[in-house]
Amino acid sequence: MTGPLFQILPTGPGVQRRAVLHRRVRLLVAATITYNVVEAVVAITAGTVASSTALIGFGLDSIIEVSSAAAVAWQFSGADPERRERAALRVIAVSFFALAAYVGVESVRALLTGTEAEHSTIGLVLAAVSLAVMPGLSWAQRRAGRELGSRSAVADSKQTLLCTYLSGVLLAGLAVNSLFGWTWADPVAALVIAAVALKEGREAWRGDTCCSPATTAGRRGHPEAPGCPRESGQRSESTSMTKR
Repeated sequence: MTGPLFQILPTGPGVQRRAVLHRRVRLLVAATITYNVVEAVVAITAGTVASSTALIGFGLDSIIEVSSAAAVAWQFSGADPERRERAALRVIAVSFFALAAYVGVESVRALLTGTEAEHSTIGLVLAAVSLAVMPGLSWAQRRAGRELGSRSAVADSKQTLLCTYLSGVLLAGLAVNSLFGWTWADPVAALVIAAVALKEGREAWRGDTCCSPATTAGRRGHPEAPGCPRESGQRSESTSMTKR
């Protein structure tokens, strides 16, 4: 006689824990939107004054982050966020693509025409502040999103993490331009921004942002996405014993 003696089903956050995580995601999204609205206004204004493609691109990325966070806020405002996840991911992906297209075109134009970006103290300060603020926001949202098994929440956290990378790239580009007068550093930094945005957009479109935890895998018969790391404490187990 052969057959499974017992099977441990995947487990995950309970109803109360999910409610806490939903609320946490909404708060983090609200904080992200607020910060990025301010960041966008400052960056685009300073970039226009200094003729900095990288700084303007950074400000546009902030607007994209607002739209991305707004999509996640819309998703989690419903009674069943999972039903809205695919639409939210599409909004996030299109936002990345739009950013990559605009910044890429403007960067090439600046390189070909020889447009020279001026020194921007405001831009340097803004990039440094964002480099300090964004990693914490991204980490908190990514952790909550992975525990929930929400690809859109994790995709939005990657958008926030992208801002951290872009802050470093922007800071380096503005600093090199200011210190050495290498005007090409600004559009090159912007091209890096465009390339990273394109990569993240492709991943968001495919949904390659995180794996669903055990609760999502077991609910409605959806299979768990392969090749995604889990947060500690969220490992699913499946054990069977065969008796002959």
